[in-house]
Amino acid sequence: MIEDIKKDAAQRMKKSVNALETSMAKIRAGRAHTSLLDHVTVPYYGSAVPLSQVANVGVEDSRTLTVTPWEKPMLPVVEKAIMTSDLGVNPNSAGMTIRIPIPPLTEERRRDLVKVARNEAEGARVAIRNIRRDANSTLKELLKEKEISEDQQRGAEDDIQKLTDATIKEVDRVLSEKETDLMEV
Repeated sequence: MIEDIKKDAAQRMKKSVNALETSMAKIRAGRAHTSLLDHVTVPYYGSAVPLSQVANVGVEDSRTLTVTPWEKPMLPVVEKAIMTSDLGVNPNSAGMTIRIPIPPLTEERRRDLVKVARNEAEGARVAIRNIRRDANSTLKELLKEKEISEDQQRGAEDDIQKLTDATIKEVDRVLSEKETDLMEV
């Protein structure tokens, strides 16, 4: 029973870290990376589908992404979807390929992105603490129902706290990597 609570807390904390890594990947670091277009959706025969399902996305050089739609009629649709996304980029089409130049970041914009990254990390920390609180309250309920002893509860709470500390260290590591990446010119 206690092991189930710990396992559930560990899985949920791991999901929080994975969600943080996903959101950090969306924060643009000034160099071209295919993950920048992961959240772009394109209308395709009446339904919105991810860009990667209607086109090939690649990196031409450190400052340019290329998108090659698999069907010729999709070219203007894909170009419009990229233009209307929140990336702030201006795609250029040449033949069947769309080139997306990634503009270099200014110092001020880098600092803003670091703030955004810190905000994301703090959200992940709060989520992890909430998971710890849920696990501890479940343990308290088990103690109240006399299904576990006080010693078992304290031991389990200590284990959950160690898990929380380790997970928050992981969040801090992800954040410091992203900050380093963002401030690199």
